[in-house]
Amino acid sequence: MHQTGNSIKLLTGNSHPRLAEAVASRLGIPLTPCHVSKFLSLETSVQIHSSVRDEDVFILQSPSPPDINDHLMELLIMISACKTASSKRITAVIPCYPYARQDKKDKSRAPITAKLVANLLAVAGADHVITMDLHASQIQGFFDIPVDNLFSEPSMVQYIKQEVEGWRNAIIVSPDAGGAKRATALADHLNLDFALINRKQDNDSYFVEKMELLVGNVRGKVAILLDDMIDTGHTVRLAADVLRENGAKEVYALISHGLLSDTTMENLRDLPVKKLIVTNSIDQTDRIKATNDKIDIIDIAPVIAESIRRTHNGESISALFRPNELFI
Repeated sequence: MHQTGNSIKLLTGNSHPRLAEAVASRLGIPLTPCHVSKFLSLETSVQIHSSVRDEDVFILQSPSPPDINDHLMELLIMISACKTASSKRITAVIPCYPYARQDKKDKSRAPITAKLVANLLAVAGADHVITMDLHASQIQGFFDIPVDNLFSEPSMVQYIKQEVEGWRNAIIVSPDAGGAKRATALADHLNLDFALINRKQDNDSYFVEKMELLVGNVRGKVAILLDDMIDTGHTVRLAADVLRENGAKEVYALISHGLLSDTTMENLRDLPVKKLIVTNSIDQTDRIKATNDKIDIIDIAPVIAESIRRTHNGESISALFRPNELFI
C-alpha cells in the first residue's frame, strides 16, 4: 500500500475500535486521540485531543446492536465537533449504514428512517460518506453529498475460492427477490448457477412465515446463501432448511453485515449451515466465541483503508473493484 501524508486524521467512537485500529495500521498513521463517553445525564461527550484544523478528517463508526442509537449520536457529534474545529473535509466512514432497512414507505404512516439518517449526517457537517454493501442502492439518492458504496464481493469471491470445498460445484442462492441482483453478480463472477428462494413475509413484522425454492436446482450441490445482513438468523434458518429439503449437499451462509442480536447466540450455534461467514463491518470477536467458532470473518480493513487513501489523494474508488486490482 502507498504511504499517506500527515494530513489524514482518522477518528473513531465506541462502535468498532478494532476495525479503526486495523485501518489506521494499513494506512500507516496513528488514530487521532478522541475520548467519547457519557455524562451522568447519559448525554454523549466528545473530546478530540488533537488539532483537526484544515485537515482531511475521516470518522469511522459502524453502529451496531445493542447501542446503535448511541453509536449514531457519537458519529453526529464527532462530525459536528470537527466541523466547528475548521476541518477541511469530513468523511463519515460507515461500513454498516444504520436504519438501512427502513428505506421506503411500505405501509401507511411508515417512516423512511434511512433518509432521516442521511439528513442528520449532512446537517451535522459531513462532506462525504463512505459505506459498504447498502441494503438498497437507492439510499445513495437520499444524500446531496457524495456517497461511495463499497462492495465486499471481491473479498467474498476470494473466500469462496480458498475456503469452500468443492466450490466449483456450488450454487449461489438469494433468500429473496430483493437480493437477486447481488446474488447473480456473484454467480456470474464465479461462473456458477443461481437459485432464488421465494418468501412470504408477515406484513406486520420482519419475520418470514414461509419459504420455497422458486428458481434453480440445488440437488447435490454446495449451496452458498448470500444476503446483505443477518439479525435474528430466522431467515437464514428457514432458507437453509428449504435448501436441505431440496437436496443441497452443504449450506454456507455468506452475509455482508452480521448484526447478530445478542439474544440469538444459542440459535446461531444451532443454525443448519456449515459456516456462517460475515465481514467485520461489525465487531464479531465475542460472538465467534459464543458460537463455537461457527462464524468465519472476512476482513474489510484493507478495502476501507484503500478507499480512504484514494479519497484523500483524489484517486478513483471504483478502480478498487476492477478485475485483478490488488490492494490486500
